[in-house]
Amino acid sequence: MVLRSIRLRSHVGASRVHRWLALTIGVQLLLWFASGLIMSVLPIDRVRGEHLVERISPATLGQSQSRAPLDLVLRAATKPVREVRYRPLLGREVAEVELVDGTVMLHDAETAKVISPLNAAMARAVAVQAYRGTAAQTSVRPVLAASTEYKGMLPAWRVDFADSDATHVYVAQNSGRIVAVRNGTWRLYDFFWGLHIMDWKNHENFNTPWLMGFAAGGLALAIAGSALLYFRWPRKRRRNG
Repeated sequence: MVLRSIRLRSHVGASRVHRWLALTIGVQLLLWFASGLIMSVLPIDRVRGEHLVERISPATLGQSQSRAPLDLVLRAATKPVREVRYRPLLGREVAEVELVDGTVMLHDAETAKVISPLNAAMARAVAVQAYRGTAAQTSVRPVLAASTEYKGMLPAWRVDFADSDATHVYVAQNSGRIVAVRNGTWRLYDFFWGLHIMDWKNHENFNTPWLMGFAAGGLALAIAGSALLYFRWPRKRRRNG
């Protein structure tokens, strides 16, 4: 009799917990499931804009290219240098110099002359060269502060293409590299990502108190549901012989 009473009280308690938790966090659970489904369905290459922009140039360095002495490039740096990389940029070879503090400077490989930061015309040329789409009309604007759409290297240039995806190509002013591509698919993905992690403003912090609280509530909801499943599972009655 005592065990039956304990079982009944546990059953009622689990039912109440399950009901109130479902009412409290049910909407967010639906958002988690819906956003997770949508993000898993969207092709990641389209989210990254790989179908629109070729970020890595296929060009190779010429073996007979004349280059300035390396010490001339190093002397032009204002701080200790971590690494020097040679690569093509807009039809010529450049030396990309990375300083110990992470700053990047571009030098003309032949003359060692500093060519960074890139101006708007050079940034447009970099983006147009990498663009695979058909839209010809572009606009260029400077990016000096982080935003929801772009939180990468600053300062940068944003090159806009008037295509159906409203493609934005971000080119770092110091390195001349394409550091981000944003399009309609990315914005849809980012919107649901913000809902998923419950960071509705910046879409990047998945350690918010809201997320931790609702995740704990979801765990409690699952435990209560498992308890109800146990209590309500049909059992064979013993027959009196």
